Amino acid sequence: MEYFTTTSKPSRRAVDCVVIGIFEKGKLGAGAADIDAASKGEIRRLIKSGDISPQLGRCIVLNGVAGVKANRVAVAGLGKSGDFDVKAFRKAVAAATHVVSQTRTKQMLNCLTLESVADGSPYYLARHTAETVGETLYRFTKMKSGRKKAASPLKKIGLAIAKRGDSGQSMKGAGHGDAIAAGVSLARDLGNLPGNVCTPSFLARTAKKLAQGNGQLTTRVLNEAEMKRLGMHSLLSVTSGTREPAKLIVMQYKGGGSKKPVVLVGKGVTFDAGGISLKPGPGMDEMKFDMCGAAGVIGTMAAISKMKLPINVNVVVPAVENLPGGLATKPGDIVKSMSGQTIEVLNTDAEGRLILCDALTYSRRFKPAAIIDVATLTGACVVALGKHRSALMSNDEDLGAELVSAGNDSTDLVWPMPMGDEYVEQLKSNFADMANIGGPTGGAITAACFLGKFTDGMAWAHLDIAGTAWKSGAKKGATGRPVALLSQLLLARSRSIP
Repeated sequence: MEYFTTTSKPSRRAVDCVVIGIFEKGKLGAGAADIDAASKGEIRRLIKSGDISPQLGRCIVLNGVAGVKANRVAVAGLGKSGDFDVKAFRKAVAAATHVVSQTRTKQMLNCLTLESVADGSPYYLARHTAETVGETLYRFTKMKSGRKKAASPLKKIGLAIAKRGDSGQSMKGAGHGDAIAAGVSLARDLGNLPGNVCTPSFLARTAKKLAQGNGQLTTRVLNEAEMKRLGMHSLLSVTSGTREPAKLIVMQYKGGGSKKPVVLVGKGVTFDAGGISLKPGPGMDEMKFDMCGAAGVIGTMAAISKMKLPINVNVVVPAVENLPGGLATKPGDIVKSMSGQTIEVLNTDAEGRLILCDALTYSRRFKPAAIIDVATLTGACVVALGKHRSALMSNDEDLGAELVSAGNDSTDLVWPMPMGDEYVEQLKSNFADMANIGGPTGGAITAACFLGKFTDGMAWAHLDIAGTAWKSGAKKGATGRPVALLSQLLLARSRSIP
């Protein structure tokens, strides 16, 4: 998408569509006031007649408004003026983008950026515009046959600004938002692809393709023989029941000189049937989404490399399938991890932690400034937090606070969960150093405590995205979270936000 800024009055710009907003109690937004004056009260008349609504999330397109150079005027409801925050701003932009995308509009001017938005600078309003437009226009049609619905003709978006001095911030925000939107779209594509297409090998090819022609990004893929030599028997125990070979994907982005890298580890179970501890049939199709942690960190790498951030970032993705078979790991089997610690596998459906623990150990070689793993790890997390926030567990208060702040700023929210020795006790095994599950209570926390056993001496955080990585029901599909959250963290760490 192409972006530009303008200080011109909304009524004077000859674009295909201009987006304005109205608040409750008849209050006009800045753009709406100008359009109303130019049209000699047309907006107020339509408010009075009830033909346009101030309800947040509602939007209507007007054609041929007198005194206005734009062909169309999209009027978005903004709700209560005192409640107009970033979340409301994004909802209004999404509503406007949706209705405008159904017209022949090629060039849209967003005048909602002129409004007073709580916690919204010119940079953030432009960035949230770009991210929201990308999210709203996203369509997954790769697996459909026949004639596909034409994509929206929208190619250019203007950002109305109050003064010329805001142009630099706005354009930077739009560029960052566009890159994040591209990363989110990639993550959604990977998540939405079926397990017979998006295999561990497919993920590896995608990561290699991202590095092609990019001098700052390299991708290396380790095969099963190499992993075996490294002692990754915990990881390999998960893939023993399938014919699809496991891959360890290692991406390195070097934009920060000699600085220590931030390492992102993403769970890449491209299909999870549960292994011998077989999952129930209903809803099992959604287990293609069990690689959304991998999709999220790969999408984040795509975003930061497009933004060319001055930071070093490594991505490590253990990619496997978890299926039952004659050679599959059995409940009660004991495996040895790369760290040397032994694990009693009480439930083969608690496989994510078995691949992540070896990936975390492998990541030590990079001497990371921080390490964050991202995983659709536990159903217990969904019970605790629902579909709204990702769970956050960390052994480092500063890193945890960074992620909470990044979640708030990106609107990709997290919620801190406790960790402690009382939860670690639940992982005791009579036969090995630890068990891979800790019983029916506190499942999201005991899973994090298991991973914590492999992160001593590192500033580490764990994001359980089991509730936020995809939606079920009529709108079933991957969300692309937490690409925005991780991108915000890396933007802040690299001091790239004006």
